[in-house]
Parts: sequence; C-alpha cells; structure tokens
Amino acid sequence: MILNGDDNGVAPRQMGSLQRRLHLDGVLLGALVLIAGLGLVVLYSAFGANMEAVQRQLTRLAVAFAAMLVVAQLSPQALRRWAPWLYIVGLAMLVAVVFFGVSGGGAQRWLNLGVARFQPSELMKVALPMMLAYFLADGALPPRWRRLGLSVVMIAVPAALIGQQPDLGTAVIVAASGFFVLFLAGLPWRLLIGTAIAAGPAAAVLWFYFMHDYQRQRVLTFLNPERDPLGAGYHIIQSKIAIGSGGVYGKGFLNGTQAQLEFLPERHTDFIFAVLSEEFGLVGVGVLLCLYAVVVARGAFIAARAQDTFSRLLAGSIAMTFFVYVFVNVGMVTGLLPVVGLPLPLVSYGGTFVVTMMIGFGMLMSIHTHRRLWTS
Repeated sequence: MILNGDDNGVAPRQMGSLQRRLHLDGVLLGALVLIAGLGLVVLYSAFGANMEAVQRQLTRLAVAFAAMLVVAQLSPQALRRWAPWLYIVGLAMLVAVVFFGVSGGGAQRWLNLGVARFQPSELMKVALPMMLAYFLADGALPPRWRRLGLSVVMIAVPAALIGQQPDLGTAVIVAASGFFVLFLAGLPWRLLIGTAIAAGPAAAVLWFYFMHDYQRQRVLTFLNPERDPLGAGYHIIQSKIAIGSGGVYGKGFLNGTQAQLEFLPERHTDFIFAVLSEEFGLVGVGVLLCLYAVVVARGAFIAARAQDTFSRLLAGSIAMTFFVYVFVNVGMVTGLLPVVGLPLPLVSYGGTFVVTMMIGFGMLMSIHTHRRLWTS
C-alpha cells in the first residue's frame, strides 16, 4: 500500500515537472487537445468516412502543436524583441502579394515560395498584436492621441492590404486583433462612443466604394436568404436545416442527412459546425462551446496574471481574437451574421490557419510558464 501511495504521488509530480520543463499549461493544452479530437471525429463524418482526409488533418495538427511547443520555449522578452521585425516582414510580404501574388479562387492572396505557397495575411494575425503590444508597452496607458493615431495606422495598413486581395474575413480578424490591444491598453470611452456613431457613415462608404459585388451579395443574403434559395442563399438555408434537425441529441454519428447526402456545402470547412449540430445535437454543441469557453477563460486568466504590459496586452488580444473566431463562425452558420469565410478553430479542415492559431497559444503558454519561473 505504501509503494502504491508513493507511486500515485510521484506520477503527478513528474507530470507537473515535465510540463514546467516544456513550458506547457496543462489546462490550456488539455482543452485544445479535446477540441482537436472532437474536430477529427466531426471531420471523419463531414468527409463521408474518408480516413485519408482525417489523417492529413492529423498531420497538420501535429505540425501545429509542434509549432506551439517551439514558441512556448521562447521567453516573453524574446517575443518582444522579434515583434517589430515580424511586423515589417509581414507588411513587406503583403505588399509583395499586390505585385507578385498567386491568384486562386478569384483572389490574389498567396506568394509562391518555390516549395510551397504562403499566405502572408496569416503571419499578420500574429505579428500585428505583437507589434502593437510592443509599441504601447513602454508608454503611458491609456495611450496619448499621437500614439493612438499611429496605432490605428499600424492596424489600418495591413487590414486594407488584406481586404483588397480580397479577403474580408481575414481583414476583420487582423483588425480585431489590433483593436483588442488598444482596448486593453485603455481606450477612452468617448472615443469608443464616437467610433460607434461614425460606424454608420463608414459602413455606407465601405458598401459603395470598397466592397466587391460578391461581398455585397453576402450581406443581402444574410438579411434575406430566401430571396435566392437555390443560389446565394443556399448555403445558409441548408445550414439552418441541418442545425434545426439535430434537435437535442442529434441524429447520430454518420447519420446526418444534410451532410451525408451532400446538401450542405463547405461542410468540412466553414460550415462544419452545422455537421456537428445535426449529428450530435444541442448536447454536442454544448460540449464544444464549453471547451471553447475554457480556452478563452484560460487565456484571459493568463493575461490577467502577466508580469509586464507587453505580455498582458498580447495575451489578452490572443484570447479575445480566438473568441471572435468562434463567435463569427457560429454566427454565420446559424444565420446571425453574414458569411465571411472564417473557419471554426481546430475543427474545420485546414493547415496554415491552425498553425498560426497554435503559434498564438504557444505565446500564451510562454507568457504563463515563464512568469511562474520568474516568481519561483
């Protein structure tokens, strides 16, 4: 009995020691692994029981988690030193896309690096909040108007370059990641109220002068999908049917008619939430959303306990941007928001997106675990 008791005591200590050496946060890592595991199950169904597609996604997840592990080893000071250089490189690559970018699917978003194609906008999802946190960390908070104006320019330039590719969804996420840094830095309420008032005229200018025809069509479809049920409104109508037919407990694994009979478009990427809802019902949706809530809450907890301003602003932005990903995807699939083409984190099929996101979580773990080392 004594030996068993010793073994039971040693194992948790050894596990905790391993986590500290690898700079991993157990709560955050556990939630991410569970979400990824559930995502693989749903992807298997969305691909029509195609194991090869699941294996490809598993490989991408392995690369993403490896990237997270590597980034977690870097100290927050190292992240801070790299911030301006990453931003400059990312901005230069976005400009290069304008002149030398590779087109595909009606958009010019990639650079051909010879061995692979790279989407610079993914780099900016990480580089922009790092740069703003770096820029604002040394000054007084809330930031003065001059620094605030420069921060807005830092956000607007990459967001505009990404938006003209066109990639409105990514532009929104990049802009949001920068805005969250400013918000956490203490934006004056009068500025927030003024921005809200100016949103109406700005939306009109955006509609008439900057949005493409297909983007306007998405907004009109959001307002009334039944106006074109077999065309622009088909995606959201089929998605609502799938979600509603799942009920409380769902139709069962591999038994979703909308997905298995291929009525649901983009079922393995943007609309995979509808597949989950149809087959696992409200219970399955609740489990996934609770796991997402754990990730967001843990990120906010790490931000609150960060030791310096740079780490606090960066960690808070990463957590809030992750929330926006989930909120926008679920909102567009359920018809509460226009379709902007954002994947569901760790569930939708994809590679570059999940790697970029896990790099962000590696930064969160770095901020948290290095803090513990400094205070120990």
